[in-house]
Amino acid sequence: MLNDADLTALWITLKLAGVTLIILLLLGTPLAWWLSRTRSRFKFMVEALVALPLVLPPTVLGFYLLILLGSQGPLSGLLEALGIGTLAFTFTGLVIGSLVYSLPFVVQPLQAAFVSMGQRPLEVAATLGASPMDRFFTVAVPLAAPGFLTASVLGFAHTLGEFGVVLMIGGNIPGKTQVLSIAIYDHVEAMDYANAHWLAGLLLVASLLMLMAVYRLGRRYATVGPR
Repeated sequence: MLNDADLTALWITLKLAGVTLIILLLLGTPLAWWLSRTRSRFKFMVEALVALPLVLPPTVLGFYLLILLGSQGPLSGLLEALGIGTLAFTFTGLVIGSLVYSLPFVVQPLQAAFVSMGQRPLEVAATLGASPMDRFFTVAVPLAAPGFLTASVLGFAHTLGEFGVVLMIGGNIPGKTQVLSIAIYDHVEAMDYANAHWLAGLLLVASLLMLMAVYRLGRRYATVGPR
C-alpha cells in the first residue's frame, strides 16, 4: 500500500501536471495559432525549438535548465534582484522544466487542429462581421476542440511520467520536489518492489484511461461534430 511519502509524491505530481497544463494551454494556444497562420520565414526555427524536447535527452534538457536557474546561473542576479531567489530544487523549477519538456505535446496537436479546419469557416465569419477575436473564440476554438482534448491529455499525462528533467532541475526532496516517477526509482533502488508496483501500476492505469478517453471522445466528436 501507499505510505505517506508516496501520497505526498502523488499530490506533488498531480499538482505539477495540473499547473503545467494550465500554463501550457494559456501560452501554447496563441503560439499554435500563430504557427498555423504565419508565413514568416522564421516559422521553421520556432517549430524546431518547440519540437526540440521530443529528440533531446531529458537529462540534457534538465542539465541546462539547472545551469540556467541555479545559484550560479546567468539569471541568478536577475532572480535575486526580483526577490525570487534560486529556482533550482523548488516546485517552481519543476514547473519551468515541465513547461519546456511538455511544450510540443500541447502545441503540436493544437497547431494541427487549427490547420485542419482551414480558412473557409473564418472567412465566412468575417463576412458576417465577426472581429478577429470573435472568429477565434466562436469559430476556431470550437472547431479545434479535438485538438484541445488531445493536447490536454497528452500534456497532463506526459508531465505525470517525467523523470530525467524533474530529477535534474528539482532533485529528490521528499515533500517538496519528489514526484511519482522518482519515488518509483527510490523504491526499486531499495528493493521495495511492492510499493514500486503500486506506484507504477497507478501511473500505467491512469495513462491508459486518459488515452482511452481521448480516442473515445475523439471518435464521438468526429461523428457528432461541434455543437
